[in-house]
Amino acid sequence: MLFLHMQPISKMKPFLDENFLLQSSTAEKLYHDFAIDLPIIDYHCHLSPEEIAQNQSFKNLTHIWLYGDHYKWRAMRANGINERFCTGDASDYDKFMAYAQTVPYTLRNPLYHWTHLELQRYFSIDEILNVESAPAIWERANKLLASSEMSSQSLLQKMKVEVVCTTDDPTDKLEFHQKLKESEFNVLMLPTFRADKAMAVDNPGSYNSYLAKLEQAADISISSYQNLLEALQSRHDFFASMGCRLSDHGLEHVFADEYTDKEIEKYFLKIRQSEQLTLAEISKLKSAILYELALMDHQKEWTQQFHLGALRNNNSRALKNIGPDTGFDSIGDFSQARTLSLFFNRLDSTNQLAKTIIYNLNPSDNYLIGTMIGNFNDGSVPGKIQFGSGWWFLDQKEGMEWQMNALSNLGLLSRFVGMLTDSRSLLSYPRHEYFRRILCNLFGTDIENGELPHDLELVGNTIQNICYYNAKSFFKFN
Repeated sequence: MLFLHMQPISKMKPFLDENFLLQSSTAEKLYHDFAIDLPIIDYHCHLSPEEIAQNQSFKNLTHIWLYGDHYKWRAMRANGINERFCTGDASDYDKFMAYAQTVPYTLRNPLYHWTHLELQRYFSIDEILNVESAPAIWERANKLLASSEMSSQSLLQKMKVEVVCTTDDPTDKLEFHQKLKESEFNVLMLPTFRADKAMAVDNPGSYNSYLAKLEQAADISISSYQNLLEALQSRHDFFASMGCRLSDHGLEHVFADEYTDKEIEKYFLKIRQSEQLTLAEISKLKSAILYELALMDHQKEWTQQFHLGALRNNNSRALKNIGPDTGFDSIGDFSQARTLSLFFNRLDSTNQLAKTIIYNLNPSDNYLIGTMIGNFNDGSVPGKIQFGSGWWFLDQKEGMEWQMNALSNLGLLSRFVGMLTDSRSLLSYPRHEYFRRILCNLFGTDIENGELPHDLELVGNTIQNICYYNAKSFFKFN
């Protein structure tokens, strides 16, 4: 007699239920008992300070969901959607319908998860978005957006956001930060000092135009390199007076060339005379400015952030027609190790290396960053040099797991300051939930496999620290 071995029929998990991404009972317990209710410290984002300070309401779902979202635009273009439905003159409804048409094609892209998490968490909409469901979802979401409970400030409170750090140029007046500071709103919004344009010496015309703005903001005439440093110091001081605790740099790689003061003054005067610098001169001048900014950060006990490795504006036709930050950037393959080592070592040699977070865009650099941070942790601060969360193209399940596994293998995941949104959208806060679920699943899997002890108090406290308490202690927000 032939006996067939019948495999038991596994119970299929529902999509996006309360145990989404949690693949064991231990992971479920870790998330629901330790992570789910923690507040959010969003220490790096690109939200509009004006939208928050003015407590802006949004006229429809496209306005809050699709404006400025290059993640969605890239998917729509890949799906054959014409540009007028992304950044063009199509109506908001038609743009929303074009995205709804695209969503079924985003299966296994993080957009599929984010889209439905955002519909659930903000609008209590459980339906799957597609062309058929879109009209009803549009009507229901827009009705909710018309209420005061969906204004910018209400949305932050709804998601238990405690701190928001925006990204701001040194020339910004920060008037909206001041306005919110004077209000009774209980979410702390602080600026971040991002001086990329002060380093953008590649093009004399645009650089000198920027310096005119910096002169006005600092009330300092910039006729020498020393004047430039004085103007940047003045704005750095102003940002500090507004509660700033972080700087940020978006660079292909860190600049760490050797130079003399005489050389730098010469190159700066050359660009002020609208002369094009050579590549070697550009690199030296950027190295000098970056070093001086790092000294300012250390003096004020700020945290400096480095977003490294983006190859920007690949499509020149798109750049000309619709501008930067519209979805035409990619991962670059820049050399990182040597210049990072030289830059950090110069600062550390005089004990002037500030607390630092490094975000890399190329996953092949994960172990490079994971080992580099260990070279300059000096015992003065837990996790002084941080390997930042999966960024941009790595801001998804696999990318987050890669980053956390690399950090676990090479450093202390327990001292990690956790997740940030890095987003322009007020509907992006479920990404913190996404991160927390992935984190709990990593620990839960290890416990179930006998690779970690079944000590839920130990592991649960570690998870709470990564999700919230490490950042609270690390940044010391007032």
